[in-house]
Amino acid sequence: MPHTRHPAIVKRLKRADGHLKTIIEMIEDGRPCLQIAQQLQAVESAIENAKKALIHDHISECIERPLKAAGKSNQAPLKEFKLIAKYL
Repeated sequence: MPHTRHPAIVKRLKRADGHLKTIIEMIEDGRPCLQIAQQLQAVESAIENAKKALIHDHISECIERPLKAAGKSNQAPLKEFKLIAKYL
């Protein structure tokens, strides 16, 4: 089953990728370190937000939905949740 939010996550990551390429150009052009650090912080934040969106989508699509369908007797999705939660 495809994840409904993945296209939006891909869009976020492509935007961050373009921003990162601009930062590389800034470094190559000798721009001030403070400006570069600020821009790196923005890219880091964008990637962090994409990661959180991916994890929340995973929880919704791959854990909550199967748990509701299977009832409390199926513990495999819960085990999967515990494994992915370490990346939060």
